[in-house]
Amino acid sequence: MLALEPVATVPEAFRPDPVTQQEAAAMFRAALNLFAKWELTDEQAATLLDMPVRSYRRWKAEGPGRISRDGRARLSNLMGIHKALRIIFSEPQRGYAWIRAGNTAFAGASALDVMLGGELTDIMRVRRYLDAERGGW
Repeated sequence: MLALEPVATVPEAFRPDPVTQQEAAAMFRAALNLFAKWELTDEQAATLLDMPVRSYRRWKAEGPGRISRDGRARLSNLMGIHKALRIIFSEPQRGYAWIRAGNTAFAGASALDVMLGGELTDIMRVRRYLDAERGGW
């Protein structure tokens, strides 16, 4: 005899999988390449990652240590910015140059100026803008 079994009809809340340390290390290596294309100084790169310049230089030379949750979020958003720029601009160099160009969406400041505010939300602001521009929202 078959028995009816209850079926869950309420969807579970979305819970994204956390970024692993291995994934974060890969994003850090990709960010190093991206920072070179953006022509950032070590000081600027360290500000974007919210870490001391000395630590950034050590990680750059030896590979990253343990990357915090905030650091993983910063790296993820930076990769999202890179992806959006690659979608928006067919010529990669234009996307790399866009970071430094003044933008009316940021009251004439560049995206880099906004991100160098140092807060995670500054990086997220640029990512949200680009995602909206490319139709990703």
